Amino acid sequence: MESQVKLNEERLELVEKFKKQLPDVYAGLHGLIDTAYKDGALSVKVKRLMSLAIALGVGCTNCVLAQSKHAQNAGATKEEFLETVGVAVAMRGSTGAAESMRVIKLLDELGML
Repeated sequence: MESQVKLNEERLELVEKFKKQLPDVYAGLHGLIDTAYKDGALSVKVKRLMSLAIALGVGCTNCVLAQSKHAQNAGATKEEFLETVGVAVAMRGSTGAAESMRVIKLLDELGML
């Protein structure tokens, strides 16, 4: 499996290109994201971990990487990541487990395992 850190760096470069080429679309999307991920009854960290579980369930590589980094930036611990992975596996079975290897590799690359 390729480096998840490098894949995430490439994803960030592409986000910048997307933003330049479609600034209005990006602004609209980012406005929605900013609103959805505000602290409220649920913390930003919990919302990002929820999003990670959803991303694992649908098999979206870019989403898994983005939500993992956002959750890490929000203070998610190794244990919280692993419990999130466990929930995704419980809901998706072997396909959840297969996609979750990406999170395990990313955590390993980030020195969290």
